[in-house]
Amino acid sequence: MEAKAILRHCPMSARKVRLVADIIRGKEVTDALYTLKFTRKKAASILEKVLLSAVANWEYKNDNTVDADDYKLVIKKLLVDQATPLKRFRPAPMGRAMPYKKHRCHITIVIENKIPLPTEQEQAEQVTEPTTVESTTAPEDAADKT
Repeated sequence: MEAKAILRHCPMSARKVRLVADIIRGKEVTDALYTLKFTRKKAASILEKVLLSAVANWEYKNDNTVDADDYKLVIKKLLVDQATPLKRFRPAPMGRAMPYKKHRCHITIVIENKIPLPTEQEQAEQVTEPTTVESTTAPEDAADKT
């Protein structure tokens, strides 16, 4: 089963984000998170949030019955696309204005599990009936009653 997370209009150029995205593409999620934690780029913190969102989406798709740590989640697809830039103007000499663009990007992460999920029948077999523990009281001494 796969899940995805999308971040639209990230305030960073696609070229800067791709530098970090190329490092984690195709890795397991746990390895990718460790790599992003110790990468000293602003894009690393943004990609970490999107990756954690994808993991949360994967757990939600499975009705929160399974834990993501038990299955080997792998980054199947990681896309960094250019978004439409914001056009701004900067003052220039002699009352003119110079245009410039603030670049933005879209980030898409798709993850999938390598270990197959248990079927409903296997999940029902794992659930056992709870055992009841009867409380036993110690016999009271005859001397205590007098």
